Amino acid sequence: MTAPAQTLLSMTIDGKGISGVGTFPVRNPATGKDFASAPDASAADLDRAVAAAARAFESWKRVPMAERKAALTAAAGIIDANAEALATLFVSEQGRPYPGALGEIKGAAMWLRAGTMLDIPVDVTEDSETRRVEVHHVPLGVVCAIVPWNFPVLLAIWKIGPALMAGNTMVLKRSPFTPLTTLRIGELIRDCFPAGVLNIITGGDALGPMMTAHKGFAKISFTGSTATGRRVMESAAKDLKRITLELGGNDAAIVLADVDVGAVAAQLFEGAFHNTAQVCVATKRLYIHEDIYDEMRDQLHALALATTVGDGAQQGNRYGPVQNEPQYRRVLGLIDDARQQGLVLLQGAPVPEVGYFVPLTLVDNPPEDSRVVVKEAFGPVLPLLKWSNLDDVVRRANDSEYGLAGAVWSADVEAATAIAHRLDTGTVWINQNLQSTPFTPLAGAKQSGFGQENGLAGLLEFTRPKSVFIPKVNAA
Repeated sequence: MTAPAQTLLSMTIDGKGISGVGTFPVRNPATGKDFASAPDASAADLDRAVAAAARAFESWKRVPMAERKAALTAAAGIIDANAEALATLFVSEQGRPYPGALGEIKGAAMWLRAGTMLDIPVDVTEDSETRRVEVHHVPLGVVCAIVPWNFPVLLAIWKIGPALMAGNTMVLKRSPFTPLTTLRIGELIRDCFPAGVLNIITGGDALGPMMTAHKGFAKISFTGSTATGRRVMESAAKDLKRITLELGGNDAAIVLADVDVGAVAAQLFEGAFHNTAQVCVATKRLYIHEDIYDEMRDQLHALALATTVGDGAQQGNRYGPVQNEPQYRRVLGLIDDARQQGLVLLQGAPVPEVGYFVPLTLVDNPPEDSRVVVKEAFGPVLPLLKWSNLDDVVRRANDSEYGLAGAVWSADVEAATAIAHRLDTGTVWINQNLQSTPFTPLAGAKQSGFGQENGLAGLLEFTRPKSVFIPKVNAA
């Protein structure tokens, strides 16, 4: 089925705009209706993109680092200059209200620019009378990048910036649910790089497996669900592609009895429901000390009742819809299961009947083994869980197959820090949440990921070490 006509955005392959032979529809989640089309890349399109990237790699890897940084900085400037138009397009396909959409576009430009402040080191492991041993970090080749729909622009930049700065070339695939904004960015920044350095393609569900199986890639950088991540890893193993996997999370926050409930409730609320709770590092299990449980529950419920959820294109709405129908159905399934189990649901303000809207939903102290606690909702459903014993709540927080992020809230920062060190996660926040920087690695424990993104560690993920033994001229 072809979506209603709109100016068709083109893929970027070998520095040119490519329409492809077919299209697929793009749906506005606030209306549940298709509003545009995107190119559906064929196997031949993928082959052409990989071949172009392979050709470009031979020269791009020799381009001085300063010039590669300059190209990325120029691209950041173009994204910034077009931020408002890009944000409007973003709202239509992703659903997030305009201020948040604009924040992601501008944040992506900032991230791209900030990443160029990093440098790839040369590590000297020996400098003796007879020799000097240097470890260089050299590019891998052609990178396959696959990015999800929840932060479609920022998460693409997390891969584009370090991969290209390290001297690699890339073929980037967007989620079929949110292809348009990234396609438009590809059109805008196409001339910042030599042909073939950055290729951006879009397609349906068949394209991802075609990419991960393609023999032309040296590395796969994937962000998405743990279930899909397992399939990516299995596909990569067939020819030993390097991989970075940033996967799911069921992140726990522990709130101690000494917090000022009135001061932190709004921060906890936003940490759980930001982007309609479609954030891999959002708080998805909120453990509240029994002494303040009732007060905190009531304040969070009051916030949910006072918060507007609706079409992101309409001014005043704070949260938008769940981004796509399959995820919408999964979230509704969790809520229905909770109702069938007799759990107490505290829901927020009414939501529009048209579109993929779900009321902000708190679940009042459900059993630890209930689906709403064990499963990652990735939607506006937050279980509130009561605790009294510190060792027990740390055990409960760690009792998950995931280990992406966590948080501890307390008036005693030293005590909170001690608890933070006991959480089995890649990131822990103390009295804050959802924080990240271009200079700090994001890495998951357990089944939340493999490898790192951001910071020097994330940059080096796009390289391999090369040890060079250099004899001293005057050595015997």
